[in-house]
Amino acid sequence: MSNAPDLARVRNIGIAAHVDAGKTTLTERMLYYAGVSHKIGEVHEGAAHMDYLAEEQAHGITITAAVTRLPWREHLIQLIDTPGHVDFTIEVERSMRVLDGCVIVLDGVRGVEPQTETVWRQRARFGLPALFFINKLDRPGADFGRALTTVRERLDAEPVAVTVPSPNNDGTVIHLIDKTRWRFTGERGEQVDITPCDEAAWEQMRRWRESLLLAAAEMDEALAELVLTEQEPEPEAVWGALRLAALAGKAFPCFAGSALRNQGVQPVMDSVLRLLPAPTERPPSLAHRPDGGEEWIEMAADGPLAALAFKVQMWEGRRHVFARLYRGVLKPGDEVAIPGLGGTVRHERAARLFEVDANHKTRLDQATAGQIVLIAGLRWATTGDTLCAPDHPLWLERIEAREPVLGLAIEPQSSADEQKLLEALDKLQQEDPTLRVEEDQETGQRVLRGMGELHLQIAGERLRREFNVNIRVGNPDVVTRETIEHTTEADSLFHRVIEQPDGKKLEMKAWARVAVAPLPRGADSTVSVEPVVRPEGAQLSPAQQEAISGGVEDAVANGPMTGAILQDLAVRVLDVELFGALSSPQAVRIAVAEAVRKALIRAGGLVLRPIMATEVVVPESDVGTVMGDLQSRRAVIRDTTSLGEMTIIHCDCALDRLLGYITDLRGMTHGRGQFTMTFERFDVA
Repeated sequence: MSNAPDLARVRNIGIAAHVDAGKTTLTERMLYYAGVSHKIGEVHEGAAHMDYLAEEQAHGITITAAVTRLPWREHLIQLIDTPGHVDFTIEVERSMRVLDGCVIVLDGVRGVEPQTETVWRQRARFGLPALFFINKLDRPGADFGRALTTVRERLDAEPVAVTVPSPNNDGTVIHLIDKTRWRFTGERGEQVDITPCDEAAWEQMRRWRESLLLAAAEMDEALAELVLTEQEPEPEAVWGALRLAALAGKAFPCFAGSALRNQGVQPVMDSVLRLLPAPTERPPSLAHRPDGGEEWIEMAADGPLAALAFKVQMWEGRRHVFARLYRGVLKPGDEVAIPGLGGTVRHERAARLFEVDANHKTRLDQATAGQIVLIAGLRWATTGDTLCAPDHPLWLERIEAREPVLGLAIEPQSSADEQKLLEALDKLQQEDPTLRVEEDQETGQRVLRGMGELHLQIAGERLRREFNVNIRVGNPDVVTRETIEHTTEADSLFHRVIEQPDGKKLEMKAWARVAVAPLPRGADSTVSVEPVVRPEGAQLSPAQQEAISGGVEDAVANGPMTGAILQDLAVRVLDVELFGALSSPQAVRIAVAEAVRKALIRAGGLVLRPIMATEVVVPESDVGTVMGDLQSRRAVIRDTTSLGEMTIIHCDCALDRLLGYITDLRGMTHGRGQFTMTFERFDVA
């Protein structure tokens, strides 16, 4: 069993980046240098400690966020290694929600890439301080200065270099605060030789040093006075001011190196302790109470329990929940309350607690505020739920999952596996909120929806390997939405006489007039229900008012063209005519629904498809061919950027025209081209 650590000596951080920038490689070095692992597992060999899923080892990418712990200089770093592929962005989103800081890894050749921008927005949403590690500086074409320029231009952030690659490219780095040269020796770079920087190299570092001091001086008046009078400040004063700048989000310290070559990693580990916050230094979290009140949750062991469940994982066939504690203490056997929608509160018991190292777990006798733990025994808690004390219910900000954009018809090869498939799909959906299983009303097929082709491919592989379900899949089907083209009005008179079993006749009658109008793309649809009621003097009962809203909801649930979900439209109920007792709530509801459907048909429908912000990286010699192919796919080219001998094409393109594109791109570029895409919006293709 393990006891709770001293929070002042804890750092909860995440490693995040674009796919293939080297996150997991960096994490493997950190574990090795901290003495947690005795062998460095390489991603390209399928042996990385943090990539423990069979699918991760087979594809050479991180698919699920993995939690680990490592001691470093009398501190404890709790670390989450997140996926870089956009299809698994929910793993980054929910990890960022529970962390206190992060290290963003950049490719030294490409700098900021599309998924880096997505990760950056997720970081900004939760106000996390961040460090940058400029990786792969041993590769031809790598440029530390250019990578920092992309941070400034594409992320609108102020990068501040702390370590810089040596001018003679000998694998050493120059530390700008300590004025030292760090050389990484030994079999795996575990031995660090720190010597004063020679004058010749330091002359070339002066501009970097000046930028660092100016950024730090903005947070410290005494330091600013020293810098302006060209006096030499003490290193501790620079560290202190830089830490304030990093915590305030005014500067983002940057470090140089090559994780694969075991260069530059230890300075990053040291700076995680010096520059990123302890759990107690993060701002308090806002929580809502069932009575409508609010309270701020301070990170402290005293007070009623408040924790956030941020991930569900099937571990050895059993359901486990990852949670971050924000207040209080949790022990095995404790009862927790889980507030839900509509004021409901479920009660469960946390049977066992564990600390986690990738796919290994160790029993805990208690967990306290600031810790990230694994809980067994919670049957109903899911991603985004708050775990709280039964006598003090509240809920923290939830984790929002993105809507899936691609579907795949799926069925078992044998009808005997039907129930097994349903159970397996349920478990996958519990683990991953961006996976959805729906029934196609027209075809009767079961459709598995996800964030992209790779996302669905991995889900299929896990069904076969983990759950032993053999499946058949159809062709990918892109999710669509509908909207309207014009503003229009329509009315409907509902009049029906129904003969009842006892021979009596039931007459229902109501009339309604509505207007519909298109809204800009991405706007929230609106419903306005303030009708003129006829005859004069008549009033709507509460049940009739509810029926009007229900009628609108019935009509806009599905679009008139393809039956897809409607968006970007405004509906106004203009007039309602009542006919005394004949205008029951049911009659009013049907009249309003029919009027809205008529208006939607008259307004002209538009099918909206997922539009992806796409970046295509190709050799300069193949730009013309690739541009012509993209235009044939009706992509809208925004601009191009040169990056050495490669060119980056930035464009917007409908997802359905990019299915299978990687195969065509490799054929056009002799295997050298690659592309990434991120969901941008639903729009007319």
